[in-house]
Amino acid sequence: MAQARLEQLNQQLAQSGSFLFTRDDNNLTLAERIQYERDGYLVVKGLLTQDDIDKYLKRFQEICTLPAEEVRQLNFLVMRDVTIAKTEFKNSENAITKLQDWQDDPVLSEFIKHPKIVEYVRSICGSNVKSIHTMLINKPPDVGSGTSRHPLHQDLHYFPMRPAHRIVASWAALEKIDRANGCLTVIPGSHRNYPLLQHDYPEWEGGVNKMYHGVKIDQAVADTRIHLEMEKGDVVFFHPLLIHGSGLNRTQGFRKAISCHYASSDCYIINIRGTIQEGIAEEAVEAYSNKINKFAKQPIPTGLDKVALYTEFWKRKSRLVCGREFSY
Repeated sequence: MAQARLEQLNQQLAQSGSFLFTRDDNNLTLAERIQYERDGYLVVKGLLTQDDIDKYLKRFQEICTLPAEEVRQLNFLVMRDVTIAKTEFKNSENAITKLQDWQDDPVLSEFIKHPKIVEYVRSICGSNVKSIHTMLINKPPDVGSGTSRHPLHQDLHYFPMRPAHRIVASWAALEKIDRANGCLTVIPGSHRNYPLLQHDYPEWEGGVNKMYHGVKIDQAVADTRIHLEMEKGDVVFFHPLLIHGSGLNRTQGFRKAISCHYASSDCYIINIRGTIQEGIAEEAVEAYSNKINKFAKQPIPTGLDKVALYTEFWKRKSRLVCGREFSY
């Protein structure tokens, strides 16, 4: 029955041409458009070369071996798993589990404008594109606390940009990623079936990493998730309402991936005050309290409350990728 429904949806999309989430620019094949429209994600095999991967990994290793004081001076956010944060800082790849907002780093920022990635992004966002969020993820081995997993969530929870269908993530495997080391899990079609849901910290006994919020959905729906096992160099593009997460890293190694979220520069920023997103503003502003002005071309005005600061934060850290710059 489920397979028959998928085939029917495929036929309807192909025949009607009623594509909601992709553009008529001939960059995507019909099969790629149908999959993204239907499932909310698209995996492209081997999009990054080994040279690309080596370059990003080398830069990450350089950052990890910087003295602690120099790390604190970087104009991007350096994060550690809660189990690592409780230990003494070590100058190694094991010390850092995530780098965020490296849009101005001379090496890592090359991922943002990677020609092959931008080609796919333009087919979703349009010709005017900005980067809005960047990450390099160094998922640690789980020590039994479960903190290496990421709860099921929707990325739009963190973003004030709209409309959602003009936002897309590109997430690239820097090594082979499978169920053993905590690959992504996705619920196909959830971008079509769910609006933005309430997000909260899951009640996990071992603790939860900062800003790792999740959604509560029926277990029957959660059980429909699939695991995206990826080879080194594969890139998955996905919609910001797609419900997704990642599992435990049950290996002894750190699992590495690099990602960038993009939005059309024709998007607008909503006022999140009084919405289910208001709570994230306080956490984000606190986490970035000493970084916000480093993103800015001009100093941020003083006296702004946290919601207003959150809006300025997103405006200041977005960077034009291609086309024209408009509303933010």
